Amino acid sequence: MSIGVGEAPHLRGWSHVYSGKVRDMYVPADQESGRGGDVVLMVASDRLSAFDHVLPTPIPGKGVVLTQLTLWWFEQLGDLVTNHVVSLDVPDEVAGRAMICRRLQMYPVECVVRGYLTGSALAEYRATGEVCGVELEPGMTDGDRIDPPIYTPASKAAVGEHDENITFEQSVDKVGVTAARRLRDRSLAVFDRAAEIAAARGLVLADTKFEFGRENRPGDPELVLADEVLTPDSSRFWRAQDLVPGSTPPSIDKQYVRDWLTSPDSGWDRASDAPPPPLPTEVVERTRERYVTAYETLTGQTADV
Repeated sequence: MSIGVGEAPHLRGWSHVYSGKVRDMYVPADQESGRGGDVVLMVASDRLSAFDHVLPTPIPGKGVVLTQLTLWWFEQLGDLVTNHVVSLDVPDEVAGRAMICRRLQMYPVECVVRGYLTGSALAEYRATGEVCGVELEPGMTDGDRIDPPIYTPASKAAVGEHDENITFEQSVDKVGVTAARRLRDRSLAVFDRAAEIAAARGLVLADTKFEFGRENRPGDPELVLADEVLTPDSSRFWRAQDLVPGSTPPSIDKQYVRDWLTSPDSGWDRASDAPPPPLPTEVVERTRERYVTAYETLTGQTADV
């Protein structure tokens, strides 16, 4: 079953309560208005977002790849951090793309870790010599390794609004010093493990973002890794063989779509209020190929999409 742009599917025994840019959230049907209870059903659609827009064209099979790759990463990281998965006993209509998860109180911070200088971080560095308040050594160029990796949090935004890069000190204002330090330290530890695993498979993890929550109990200190993890939606992957000093290698993620949208071929003015245009068939297929390649290269398994 492909789930693209449009209404979230009706699932027997579950009530739809929220749709984000990519995921649809449900609670057991006997819970009123989605409040209370211990679990949620998280369904990854085939929607694709870029530049804070949900694009009008889905990528077939994308939701399955995101879910299966996230589950694989949860297994690799299990000794470092607890995750939110409770069960994969989901409705048949969304099998392969859905997880039953613990209901969490999410931290209002996206935990971004950068191991290479590129994208928005490169633009900020060129202007200020810093990235989110972290000073980097002078003379760095596009695609340079940041050693050690840096933690550059962002504040979460609602659908259609912009995430905002913030400093560590600003994250302290949002969640308190103890939680901010724990989010930073755990994010860096997970990134280091993931980068090592990716490198063993010939890939470079350039940057990524994590989301953490905690059980909705006062004083509970446990950090729980949630949402998606280390997928082509949330991360930037390169082939190690493509690294060339002073340039950004071709990516194995949704950067390909961003590049097309900002090219003359799309005819889209990002600065305007107009929504992004539909994606041509060729762009859809090449994007899908990148998601499948990332999954198969990392896991060593064939993508069932």
